[in-house]
Amino acid sequence: MQNLGSAREGARQWWMQRMTAVALIPLTLWLAASLLRHVADDYATLIAWLRTPLAAVLMVLLLMALCYHMALGLKVIIEDYVHLDRLQIAALTLIDLLSVALAVVGIFASLRVALSA
Repeated sequence: MQNLGSAREGARQWWMQRMTAVALIPLTLWLAASLLRHVADDYATLIAWLRTPLAAVLMVLLLMALCYHMALGLKVIIEDYVHLDRLQIAALTLIDLLSVALAVVGIFASLRVALSA
């Protein structure tokens, strides 16, 4: 492909994928431990937990890191294994759009629960 960025851009993607992976470790452990702690609770108790500021902030951070990490990983796969320029550009664009949409929907849902009365 031509005119789609310098070769130095790969190092930034590699570094960001490692940083998001490191961020996802404690966030995923927090979510798993929290869900295990609330496994026997009813719906109202789980929603009350999601409304706490700490849970809401950590959930938003988890969703942001997860969607960005996912997009970076999928882009690497497309760049490595899809060799038709048009198909590669379309797939990379679709990954960007879907990852942003997924993040927006997840964050909106989390904030809606957290800020509801």
